Amino acid sequence: MFGERLLRARKAAGFSQKDLADDVGVSANMIKKYEKGQSMPDSSRLVQLAKSLDVRSEYFFRPQNPILDKVEYRKKSRIGKKRLDTISHIILDQIERRLELESLFPKSPVSVFQLPEGLPNVINDLNELEGIAVSLHEQWNLGFNPIPDLVDLFESKGIRVFLIAAGQNDLFDGLLAQVNDIPVIAIGECWPGDRQRFTLAHELGHLLLEGRLAKGIKHEKACDRFAGAFLFPAPAVESSLGSNRTRLPDREIYALKQEYGLSMLGIIYRAYNLGIISESYFKSCFFHYRAHGWIKMEPGEQLAPERARIFNKMVFHAFGEGYIGESKAAELLNMKRAEFRKFRRIEGPDADSCK
Repeated sequence: MFGERLLRARKAAGFSQKDLADDVGVSANMIKKYEKGQSMPDSSRLVQLAKSLDVRSEYFFRPQNPILDKVEYRKKSRIGKKRLDTISHIILDQIERRLELESLFPKSPVSVFQLPEGLPNVINDLNELEGIAVSLHEQWNLGFNPIPDLVDLFESKGIRVFLIAAGQNDLFDGLLAQVNDIPVIAIGECWPGDRQRFTLAHELGHLLLEGRLAKGIKHEKACDRFAGAFLFPAPAVESSLGSNRTRLPDREIYALKQEYGLSMLGIIYRAYNLGIISESYFKSCFFHYRAHGWIKMEPGEQLAPERARIFNKMVFHAFGEGYIGESKAAELLNMKRAEFRKFRRIEGPDADSCK
């Protein structure tokens, strides 16, 4: 178990065996022996390893050992295996802490994911995805107004969402997997909110449409169509834009982006897919966006990134009810105890008076 965890932490840190060996003052062969279970470090070396890999010493001895299954990366073709390994091990660490935390509650604090009712066995046309998105809004009691917080919504439906360190220019572009039959989605922590939301909805499409698309329908294209339809469903599009338009001013589309959390280009696609604008006008919009560099970075204020709050809330729930102590809470949050004490204090006039 120690060797597996050391290997995972090293890959998550992006270190080679030699990199780690140089950092802690041993040979690369000794790191190899640690990882193969042929040798164990003494306590002082264990502390050095934990410090170099930015984990707590307890990490190496956790009982959970989850395995990612049915992994699907929504990635750009140039991403390398080393980066994929790093991402996989970061996600495994987060999942491991999450599952351990959930197991500490007397009753599970999260829902079990269930596929929505009425999904067709075979989807023969992309236009059918519009009805599936509308039906999902109805079953989840969302109405057709903007969804304010997609991460919390997915979590409430039993989909675990993890945010990893990946900037706007990182080649990683999302992951869907399963752990113990639990659906897991990972997105970049620092992406603009519209990119995060589209990736989340796209991965939800993978989850719902798997094995249902007729031959000849491209999976990625179908998931993109579903994502747009879920974030900005047809009734809302037609209410906002009308049923037929000759042109769509940039400022109007920008306002809708801020309202629905879908990119400006994504909204143009919605209008085209629903027949609100002509193909020729759609193409002119696309050329307009490309000429201004808006394909890579849209104008105006970027949407704030979404935040994953449920894990922290669960840690403090468990801590407050006495299911875990201060040391375990700090370990789950990957903090030192002193950092945890500072983190849990709320300073200023809004401080909780009933500590």
